[in-house]
Amino acid sequence: MAPTDFEALNTGFAESRPKDIIRHAFEQHSTIGVSFSGAEDVILVDMAVKLNPNADIFTLDTGRLHPETYRFIEEVSKHYGIRIDVRTPEQASLQSFVKEKGLYSFFEDGHQECCGIRKITPLRQKLSTLDAWITGQRKDQSPTRSDVNIVEADTTFKGLSGNLTKYNPLANWTSSQVWEYIRLFDVPFNKLHEQGFTSIGCEPCTRPVLPNQHEREGRWWWEEATHKECGLHAGNIISKG
Repeated sequence: MAPTDFEALNTGFAESRPKDIIRHAFEQHSTIGVSFSGAEDVILVDMAVKLNPNADIFTLDTGRLHPETYRFIEEVSKHYGIRIDVRTPEQASLQSFVKEKGLYSFFEDGHQECCGIRKITPLRQKLSTLDAWITGQRKDQSPTRSDVNIVEADTTFKGLSGNLTKYNPLANWTSSQVWEYIRLFDVPFNKLHEQGFTSIGCEPCTRPVLPNQHEREGRWWWEEATHKECGLHAGNIISKG
């Protein structure tokens, strides 16, 4: 697609329901995957499998997730009767990294290297088999996501044919709308949400948020808010310059 096509699509989708955006994405791409992080974006799974019971649902297992998240992934698999494609780190690279840096180097030199091995490389391998992917990004999640479009060219990763399209059906939704949907349709959710966790990632790098804190303040809390992306959505990073 040319840039002008994406602009027209975003204008046309501005008032569309997420389910209709997902339907359009399925109709346009024969190889498309739905990214499921084990948090509130489970509603993408709910919408996707209702449209296509054989939808390609995938998630990243970094090896450092909370026990609740592992149980939740299994719960979602059984609830919808689906097989979730669980992607894991390349073991040789991971072992070399841990041997050199230890298990908690990210507290000292930032999370990018660890995320690169545990998340980015497995994601890159998955996306190389697809023409498009669907994510749960929302504009209200953090300062790095305020300009997220509903549909865009993914310039961070390459797809099966080189080009890769990224759909963010929930871009214009608020957290309140997400949880209204979860309650209305009895969608399963990660039990960590009942313990004050709003945005859920790896166990060492995620903590509950306090009242009135932004929902992603519990992620990599020792770093600046404008750099709280692991690299999956690297285009969102706000430059300091």
